[in-house]
Amino acid sequence: MALFVQKYGGTSVGSVERIQAVAEKVKGFRQQGHDVVVVVSAMSGETNRLIALASEMQERPDPREMDTLVSTGEQVTIALLSMALKARGVDACSYTGSQVRILTDGFHTKARIQDIETERMREDLDQGRVVVVAGFQGVDPDGNITTLGRGGSDTTGVALAAALKADECQIYTDVDGVYTTDPRVVEGARRLEQITFEEMLEMASLGSKVLQIRAVEFAGKYKVPLRVLSSFEDGPGTLITIEEDDAVEKPVISGIAFNRDEAKLTVVGVPDIPGVASRILGPISRANIEVDMIVQNIAADKTTDFTFTVHRNDYDKAQQVLQQVQQELGARDVVGNNKIAKVSIVGVGMRSHAGVASKMFDALAAENINIQMISTSEIKVSVVIAEKYLELAVRALHSAFDLDESDTVRE
Repeated sequence: MALFVQKYGGTSVGSVERIQAVAEKVKGFRQQGHDVVVVVSAMSGETNRLIALASEMQERPDPREMDTLVSTGEQVTIALLSMALKARGVDACSYTGSQVRILTDGFHTKARIQDIETERMREDLDQGRVVVVAGFQGVDPDGNITTLGRGGSDTTGVALAAALKADECQIYTDVDGVYTTDPRVVEGARRLEQITFEEMLEMASLGSKVLQIRAVEFAGKYKVPLRVLSSFEDGPGTLITIEEDDAVEKPVISGIAFNRDEAKLTVVGVPDIPGVASRILGPISRANIEVDMIVQNIAADKTTDFTFTVHRNDYDKAQQVLQQVQQELGARDVVGNNKIAKVSIVGVGMRSHAGVASKMFDALAAENINIQMISTSEIKVSVVIAEKYLELAVRALHSAFDLDESDTVRE
């Protein structure tokens, strides 16, 4: 029999009824003879409620106290789930991050896992118990409660699976797997049977919200098989693995990701001198603004237009920073556009197939969609387009690469 680490997110445990449904699902695995470690998030909405309480006490809540506060959300869930399991005749024991000894560094609100002690968990598993662990949290060397930041519960699940050498880490969520693209945009989007860590990392970084990047990175590093499943309906889900699908007719492109939260800024007429990129992006970095795509065009008059994209929330702040940079460099202007979107095609098959980028550009041109910026890597091509054309572009690309045809999908 296998050892599974199962993670259930906030929507999966959002009410007493849903926690009881999770208990039934876990009971089914135990009845099949499997060992199970369950990682849970706080009930949906609970973390936001706690954060709101903190903001009423302090304008900028102390990070240590914030970790102490928000970690209580998961503590409620582990206790309730353990009770629900015991009510069903399944022996279970709940642990906070500090009790199971998920050791982290001391960076409050965004700590990183350094080590996990597995002795208590293994003892419980050997005695037939289900181990229920609070996600998102740990403890630093001084005994302070820490939290792992965004996607922390996914990271906890993968880390426990790696430490325990589990057969599989199963991430239960409100979708039944990873799709070729968002089914709300493309009606013919299909669930993928399998996808590689590389592809999933690209999809996650490019806007797919199924899994957090940090958890996928962790799983890839420690070769932990990941499976995305639905909490609300049965099905095989999507397996994320280091192995590439060896199907003869596997598609060149696995999926299409997109992100609406993009903005573009251009410093116009910058002197073409060494170090100019650093002088533009240095102040942006010091303002804690992350840059995504970058394009530099050199004109005949020996000046350059330097363009880059940022998250839309940082657009106004970045513009303010660039006004000062413009004066220091003697640039002609700073122009921006916060009505853009990024669309990307992703697939390991691009390594062995030529003409993928040109096929993408042809499909967009056929719909009269202008490309403003292009970025490529070994397994992806990304373009920036006007936001109003986003859904049209995704549908056109989905069709152009035959992702909506069942006989070419990994099913």
